[in-house]
Amino acid sequence: MIETERLVIRPLTCADTDAFVALHADDRVNRFVGSYTRERAQERLAGIEKQWAERGHGLCAVELKDGGAFVGRTGLQYWEQFDETELGWTFAAEVWGRGYATEAARACLDWAWDTLPVPYVTAMIRHGNTPSVRVAERLGFAPLREDDLYGAPVTVHGLNRPLG
Repeated sequence: MIETERLVIRPLTCADTDAFVALHADDRVNRFVGSYTRERAQERLAGIEKQWAERGHGLCAVELKDGGAFVGRTGLQYWEQFDETELGWTFAAEVWGRGYATEAARACLDWAWDTLPVPYVTAMIRHGNTPSVRVAERLGFAPLREDDLYGAPVTVHGLNRPLG
């Protein structure tokens, strides 16, 4: 578990199914990341639990310290087809503009540098997702290449491990 000034960040589990489905049910959120049926969410969350068990990292729930509300997800996803670890973030539209995505992603990124032996981390952002590009830029990411993820074009942003 990671704590920031305003957030609690913990591994996602199958117990988060309802919150995960609700997060992705909003058309403003899912236009870039897709929606989930309950069954598909349970499969995805089981895969996240497996990644935590096998790799020691994965996607996380983000909750407010004040009240414990589930406001989004962030964390690290290993992509075997790219042999890369991606930092991602998805937040409820009601909390956009409050800096939670940057705060949570920065905490996960710091944890990644302290924990994982990766030379760089990526952020795969679908074309047109300007708010996510802004978060990536605030974190120090820069465009690395164009690629394809599940049939959708993405710009892969990269951030090298800090020196020292």
